[in-house]
Amino acid sequence: MKTKKILIVMGSSSDAKFMSECAKVLDDFSLGYDMVVSSAHRAPGRTRELAARAGENGYSIIIAGAGGAAHLAGAMASETMLPVIGVPLPSSYLSGMDALLSTVQMPGGIPVATVAIGEAGAKNAALLALEILALNDRSLNRKLLKYRRDLAGSKKK
Repeated sequence: MKTKKILIVMGSSSDAKFMSECAKVLDDFSLGYDMVVSSAHRAPGRTRELAARAGENGYSIIIAGAGGAAHLAGAMASETMLPVIGVPLPSSYLSGMDALLSTVQMPGGIPVATVAIGEAGAKNAALLALEILALNDRSLNRKLLKYRRDLAGSKKK
């Protein structure tokens, strides 16, 4: 059984089409996660509680994906000491640029790591989370090194 280290949160169930890329990477590395929907705007109490209790619930990192105003990653970061990785999603007329700016422009003192918009960002969020965890896990580090070598030899992006 996989130990659940990552909490993936998305602002809407429609975000799953993008955030599934994150889950695929974690599955490939056999790293456990939970994926939940919790909106910083429509369910602020639930979102606050998820973030505040994430550490005691066994998570090491939070990955938060949202579009539009994309307040989710910042709202979660304000309630936890765990690293939070924000994935801006293209869910508006601005093709995700609004989400990118909302996610990356956190005030000093409450950091949110921010990756690319959409599927590439979701994939990179998972890889960044794995890199953070690999700092203290030699086995995971070796798997990531192999992944990188394999990636260098493939034509995939």
